[in-house]
Parts: sequence; structure tokens; C-alpha cells
Amino acid sequence: MKRSRDLIISQILFICTKGANKTKIVYQANLNFRTVDPYLKLLTEKGLINAKREPNLIYQTTEKGEELLGSLKAIQREIY
Repeated sequence: MKRSRDLIISQILFICTKGANKTKIVYQANLNFRTVDPYLKLLTEKGLINAKREPNLIYQTTEKGEELLGSLKAIQREIY
């Protein structure tokens, strides 16, 4: 069964809670480098994750992202 977009977004938000580079996100969310870019762009534009250089690019879930993650988890518990 194909994963839904909200499930992938919640996985990325969870992975980034403690900070993660793109490679970690790709492997833990079971994506590829081509498919992860639109998700990272969307989440960054919406203010759900921040991208920091320290010295490599690290993605970190924002407070707004953590609130969305909680909501998505609650919905997924009800559905699945």
C-alpha cells in the first residue's frame, strides 16, 4: 500500500525533532533524494522545519511543526 502524503510529512517532522541532515531523513523515512526535496521545501516554506548550517545543513522541527506532528499522530491513531 502506498503511503499517504500526511504520513510521510509526519515521519519527516518526527525525524527532524532532534535535528537531521538530508541523508538521515532519506534513509529513516524510506524516501529517495529526488522525492524528499519537495517535502523539505514545503515544510520549510510553511515554517514547520528550519534549515540551519552547522557546518552541514541540518533540518530541525519548529514549535509549529511539533504541534502539527501531534495532530497528525492523533489522526493516524484514529484511522489506523
